[in-house]
Amino acid sequence: MLASEQDALSIRVARLYYYDHLTTARIADELRTSRSTVSRLLSRAHERGLVEIRIHDPAQHPQGIEARLRERFGLRVARVVSVPETADEHDWLERVAAFAAGYLNTVVDADAVVGIAWGTTLRKVASKLSPKPVANVDVVALNGSGTTQDIDSTFSSDIVMRIAQNYGARPHAFPVPAFFDYAQTRTALWRERSVRRLLELQRRARILVFSVGAFSGQVPSHVHSGGFLEPADLRSLRRDRVVGDIATVFFRADGSYDDIALNARASGPDLSLLRRAKHSICVASGTGKAEGLRAALAGRFVNTLVVDEPTARLLLAGDAPARSRPGRRA
Repeated sequence: MLASEQDALSIRVARLYYYDHLTTARIADELRTSRSTVSRLLSRAHERGLVEIRIHDPAQHPQGIEARLRERFGLRVARVVSVPETADEHDWLERVAAFAAGYLNTVVDADAVVGIAWGTTLRKVASKLSPKPVANVDVVALNGSGTTQDIDSTFSSDIVMRIAQNYGARPHAFPVPAFFDYAQTRTALWRERSVRRLLELQRRARILVFSVGAFSGQVPSHVHSGGFLEPADLRSLRRDRVVGDIATVFFRADGSYDDIALNARASGPDLSLLRRAKHSICVASGTGKAEGLRAALAGRFVNTLVVDEPTARLLLAGDAPARSRPGRRA
């Protein structure tokens, strides 16, 4: 059976189970199949994002938190993932990434261009995806990941390749440094036709997926822990009062970013690209990201947020933990 036929059958089974409240035995009789096949089809519906379970618990009311996030920050979509607050934040990331992977499967459709900003969170999301072949999809990196030691870093390209394979899409890596030594080098390279074609593909992306880089947290952001920033860079970020980044483009608490010195050497896009996307999806886990996430929301870089519940509550409370100054790595 083709994947599209399996999806159609999974949706039919899900409708009978959730809308018509039939048992798996009744559904098996109706479809003339086995109960185990019905169970597999229900599992497939969940894994491929065809079904989303929402629990309305008056004691916890995460849906109420989502409504408040949408109202306060002007979000189109807010999804709050329940996590055990006593657990390690690595466990939080596992849950948030799994939820985000299922959500991504609901928005990637035919003829889409998907822009990906690499990082610890996106690597985890990519590992949680369930295959969903889609016609005529491109997956493009939003920034380079080369370092002063290794221009051919595979960190970004591996994430792009894995996500592209999940959708049967065309992958487009960006084999340039995360940060250039000289702004003039970046300017010159951006005039090359091959680079201009990739930048044009980024501009066409209607789905952008990223996280927010943070200077602290139990799960450190890769740009802050992977040797991308020199001591002079960190001093420059302190002077410019930076609180976070998206795709290696830094911003302040109010969402401003135009005159931050390091951005002139960064390979990431102008952040106005995020404001224009139909789906500007930020996946964030860990309270150490709260300050940077609040700044990203202030800058209107996010219209869809997937976040763990403790961090969501912290955003709404308006009190992020004290920021570790650039230069202190978790």
